[in-house]
Amino acid sequence: MVSQKITPELTAIKKELTKKSRPTIQKHQLNDMENELIQYILRETKNRNVNNVTRTNSYLDFYKRFPEIHWAFLGHMVSRNGGWNMTDLKGSLLTRLLSSEEQEAFFTFLERGNWLIFQDIYPQLLLYEESVKRNTNLFYLLPFFHVSFFMRVIWDYFYVIKDRFLLTVALIVNEQSYLEKRVIQNAHYKSTVLETLEFKLQELLSLNQIIFPSLDRKGIKIIGQTIHQFASLHDRILLGKRLYELLFDRENFFSIYKWATQHPHTGSRKDFWPHLFNDIDESVPWGSYQRRIKDCRIKPNSPKLYSPILKFAWKNREQKEAEEGDWYSDWRVIHYLKKDNFKGNGAIYHEYCKTLEKIEFSILAKEAILPKKSKN
Repeated sequence: MVSQKITPELTAIKKELTKKSRPTIQKHQLNDMENELIQYILRETKNRNVNNVTRTNSYLDFYKRFPEIHWAFLGHMVSRNGGWNMTDLKGSLLTRLLSSEEQEAFFTFLERGNWLIFQDIYPQLLLYEESVKRNTNLFYLLPFFHVSFFMRVIWDYFYVIKDRFLLTVALIVNEQSYLEKRVIQNAHYKSTVLETLEFKLQELLSLNQIIFPSLDRKGIKIIGQTIHQFASLHDRILLGKRLYELLFDRENFFSIYKWATQHPHTGSRKDFWPHLFNDIDESVPWGSYQRRIKDCRIKPNSPKLYSPILKFAWKNREQKEAEEGDWYSDWRVIHYLKKDNFKGNGAIYHEYCKTLEKIEFSILAKEAILPKKSKN
């Protein structure tokens, strides 16, 4: 967001954004069709916003129907990572590093963010679907789903111009901005997760590594990106843009899409690396930990890492209503909608392997220290 020059397309969007508001239809002015549509979308969103697996699958189902909405596939792949982070908390490694209270706090943090994004984005997607089916712009109904004014401007623009890149990046900006006050800057999550577990989040939990598995003739490989400042809105938006460029790169897209469609999301990392992870626990419970990973391979005669499927790791949670309020306040946010010419290759294999080995060393260090503490 350094350069202040904007294209004619962004100038047109700026003009609409600086109006700060548009004529809004009131609830008593809605006709039967509009009322029924709003209720249908609210019902569908609630039915699919049950847990990480239902959300993640819904994104992919939508993308299959409307491949022009790139965010749906990006959302699917990123949400898979959210599910893996959730089940890691009950897997072989992190259960030895985090207390039950820490596991619960971190899951609550991840689940709230995953739930919030879905309840904000899915009505937008369904409203697009209905607009296409009825061949009419229905985005004037977005305020009834508490969607940001920013996205109403963007969806109106997309409905006419069909700029897939601009819509995708706008949705990245919207969803990360939507989370900022509700989760990242939320006092409860800051005190229970982002501050008290800051070191563990960055160094141990792999939250900063987003992985895209892909399928080619040689089998499954992984690419991805790393973020080092998860609490930074600016960095999360830039990460989203890099992930988008990586995912829809011609050399990557079809092999990733092939993997995604052939491997239903369960929440277990066994979905992409069955040679390393199993959704059945093969290890002896409560025994001391023995190193078993080297170069992302299991040592001979060692049990695989336990990575449970989501439904066995965590029960479904009821969520309180989303906090109200529109994050949008400054048109300059449109500078994020420019292309960055990202040239990274997404190499992350060795970094991810080192993360797993680092976690193992942390477990061994903790087990070596605890007996000494208990003697004192």
